[in-house]
Amino acid sequence: MNRIPRFAIAMSIAVAAFFCVAVCRQGLIPTIPTVSAAVAGTQDQAPPDQGPPDQGSDPAAVNLAPSGPSYTTETAPPPDQSAAPGQPPDDSTYAGLPTETANEAPPPLPDYDQPPAPGDGYIWTPGYWAWGPNGYYWVPGAWVEPPYMGALWTPGYWGFYGSRYLFYPGHWGMHIGFYGGINYGFGYRGFGYEGGYWNSGHFFYNRVYNHLNTRVVHNVYSYNAGNRGFDNRGSSNRGNNNYNNNRSNNNSRPSFRGGAGVQYRPQPAEREAAREPSAPRMNTQAQHAQNYSAVRGQSAAQNHGRPATPAISRPLPSDRSSRPAPSNQSHGGQQGGQNRGGQQGQHRH
Repeated sequence: MNRIPRFAIAMSIAVAAFFCVAVCRQGLIPTIPTVSAAVAGTQDQAPPDQGPPDQGSDPAAVNLAPSGPSYTTETAPPPDQSAAPGQPPDDSTYAGLPTETANEAPPPLPDYDQPPAPGDGYIWTPGYWAWGPNGYYWVPGAWVEPPYMGALWTPGYWGFYGSRYLFYPGHWGMHIGFYGGINYGFGYRGFGYEGGYWNSGHFFYNRVYNHLNTRVVHNVYSYNAGNRGFDNRGSSNRGNNNYNNNRSNNNSRPSFRGGAGVQYRPQPAEREAAREPSAPRMNTQAQHAQNYSAVRGQSAAQNHGRPATPAISRPLPSDRSSRPAPSNQSHGGQQGGQNRGGQQGQHRH
């Protein structure tokens, strides 16, 4: 009576062993750790609230004022039509008052590498040409601690009107405003900002447009918007070289709007941002620009468009000298440190 159960048990063990060997040889079992590795890779590249990198909506679209157009636009914006032929456009409706005037065009923007981000919460402010007693000089790009949590930097820009070049200064605000369509690189593609975005009091950095060390910068994601922005010649810009994306069609990149420079008109989101509270550059930023005004290697007359110090690795601290004003009309013409109205924002500690 006991011979049948023992035989049945032996047959069951033999069948099970045969099945396991067949499955292993067909490569079915090893697919499990491969899936786990893919999931881990996705979690490393995208913030908790986003899907896989380069998929779905652009997380940096929140940098635009709500009424703005979609980043999915593939065609170039039309030339500036905000003024009658032969008349300068009225930048005062979407930019601050000009702070510098020059009688010659600023040099093309130089090509340079971005220093690594010093830590969480710093915002990249691109370098630019400023005007001084000895002509144009380059103000190095720098990582800056923002004056209050949630602040975004809209770079300044030069505009050509009639026979003069006017500089409209940059400012801090809730959304990215108008900066002349100038492609400063590193996420500032002429419209909006692709370098990162604020989320729940933390700044998330896009590694496609920034030089990042994930040991010191922890909120990192990847999103390539190369086919959703415009270069400064009005064509679709699809070429990006990781964080060093300043190159454009292997040609000199114009550093001013109008005339022989960038032909670009404000988009709805940029006009809307002009109606929001904004803040001028901080004292630390104003002093940073002043420090390089007399440096020989920064002068365009000496460096022929290739500044000795295109960017600095030491970050600029927040000095709490800048706070939001009721509208962007208030920050125009101000120098850093002049507070005019508005409520003090929350500062990062």
